[in-house]
Amino acid sequence: MGTIMPQGEAIRQAVKWISEMRSGEDIDQMVNLIDDASSRFNLSPKEEIFLRSYFSGCRGEPGSDLQ
Repeated sequence: MGTIMPQGEAIRQAVKWISEMRSGEDIDQMVNLIDDASSRFNLSPKEEIFLRSYFSGCRGEPGSDLQ
């Protein structure tokens, strides 16, 4: 059974984990990392959408989409 975390802690841990795991700007890798983080940190669909939006902005391409 998962550990109960304070509200918002899971998303913070997911952002940190993805940032540590990624190696460059590979879109496919980023999509896989976000999917893995969503499962690993038990994120809601809304939190997963946030991650996709957050990390698409990290690439410096306005409007880029990680779907």
